[in-house]
Formats: sequence, C-alpha cells, structure tokens
Amino acid sequence: MKFSEKLTYRTLNAICGALSLLPLRLLYILSDTLAFLAQYIIKYRVRIVMSNLASSFPTKSEKELKSIARKFYLFLCDYFVETIKLYSMSPKYIREHLTVDGIELVDNAMKNGRNCSLMLGHYCNWEWISSLPIFLAGYGVPIQVYHPLRNAGSDKFFDKLRTRFHAENVAQLDIFKTLMRYRRQGTPTIVGYIADQVPSMNIHLFVDFLNHDTPVFTGPERISRILDADVYYGHMTRPKRGYYHLKIIPVTEKIKDTPTFEPTKEYFRLLEENIREAPQYWLWSHRRWKRTRERFNELFGDKAEEQLSHL
Repeated sequence: MKFSEKLTYRTLNAICGALSLLPLRLLYILSDTLAFLAQYIIKYRVRIVMSNLASSFPTKSEKELKSIARKFYLFLCDYFVETIKLYSMSPKYIREHLTVDGIELVDNAMKNGRNCSLMLGHYCNWEWISSLPIFLAGYGVPIQVYHPLRNAGSDKFFDKLRTRFHAENVAQLDIFKTLMRYRRQGTPTIVGYIADQVPSMNIHLFVDFLNHDTPVFTGPERISRILDADVYYGHMTRPKRGYYHLKIIPVTEKIKDTPTFEPTKEYFRLLEENIREAPQYWLWSHRRWKRTRERFNELFGDKAEEQLSHL
C-alpha cells in the first residue's frame, strides 16, 4: 500500500475502534445528528432519494414520501454507526441483536454436501450478515462476494471488518474460480450475494421491480446453476432500533429443474415484498434505474432479443 493508503487504514482502525466501544444508545445520538445534517444541511442525494421514492410509489402522497425519506436518512446513519459497532461486537452481542430463522435449512443442505446461495439486498443492515458463520453448524465455507474499494487502505479495513466472524471475502471477479476450487475439493459453500445493484450494460434480464422496468444481475443464478446450488432469500426485518431478524426463505432447491431466470425473478419479487413492508430500510440514495431498456436496445440493436434469451 502507498503511505496515504496505510494512513487511511490506521486512521479508520483508530477512529472506528474507539467509537465502536461506545454503547449503541450513544452512537444513535451521533446518528440522529448526522441524519439531520445529511438530509437538511448537506442535502446528501435528496433529489435522488425523492425521485426514486416518487417513481416507486406513485400512489403515495408527497407527505407520505417525505415521511419515508426522513426515516430513510435516520436509518442510513443508523446503518453507519451500527457498522462501526461491528468492529468490536462479540458473538454473544451479535446473537442478542440479530436473530436468524431457517438456518437449519442451510445446515442440512451443506451437511449433505450441497452448495447454497443466499440472495440479499441493500436492505436493513446487510453488513451484520457477515456474522452468519456464528449461526451455522460448520458444515461448509461461508463466503461473501464484494467489490474491492479503490483505496487499498479502506479496502483492507472493510475486509477486516467483514471477516471478523470468519466469513471469507471474495472479490466479484474471483468468485467463480474460488467456488470451483472448493467444488473440486468436495467442500460445500454458502455464498451471500447482494444482487440489487445496477448491472453493466451486459444485461440478460429486465424485471418489473418497484414500478420500474429494471435491468438486473443474473450472475448469481448462473453460478448457482453451475454448482447446482440451493437458492435462498434472506428476508430482513428491524423489530426495533439496533435489532434485526433474518428469515431464510427457500427460492429453489432443485435449480436444474427450474426454468431459466425464475430464481432471479423470484428473488426480486421477494425483495420488493420485503421493501414494501418498511420502505425506509432500502438504499434509496443510489441511482438504481440509470440504465434503461431504451439505452439497452440502442446498444444491442437487432441482437437485443437474443441477448435477453439466455443467461
């Protein structure tokens, strides 16, 4: 690493290490202050948030949309301080603040030598899902796919944070070869995919998602088919501030008998259902719908339909 990147790493460790020792109730005071600054003073992506909400919920009034936006900024800053808290959270503390239902489905599958795919969204505190290994029985290797950060210092810090509970971090470009290596060794895996990001223009599927014609990633389904993996959805809820519940829902346990794209479509159906339950917990500040079908058709022309016909 460069000197500046080493400095970034050490600074993040020092600041986050110290802050993480504070009780969550004190960190939430900081969060409330940050939320006010982000929404009303800095106005961090306020136009994007309101535009996304208005187009996703066309029947809601302006008052309702503003209420969701206010709750979103409060949650976004809660997510920030909760992620800092992850730096020093013990397994016992995690178990008190995160409960998991349906983990036996994954344990039984891996006990029988089957691979598993866990589909997640940017919903509730997805960073806390890195603690999933402490809930598993240990029959396989837990892996989470991630995008490396440009700053090597920041990347090293978040890698340290996300592997505290012995999940293996694997860069998106390396995930396939890593999984094939474990497959050759006869070691089952459970892989967490956060699959609601904006894909590149190499699109193979559009779905109706939150009132939008939405281009989506199909890579997790493609890999799951190659591995003949059981596919699950991680349904998250936030019963109260600082507490989360993860329910593991089967999407398909016989993926080779499932029509192409059906697991991906079901994932987005379940994710939308999850979001509609409490919209404030999804990441409304990203430009989710910046790639359109019109632009896709312009790019691929006569080959557009062929592109959408296969994984």
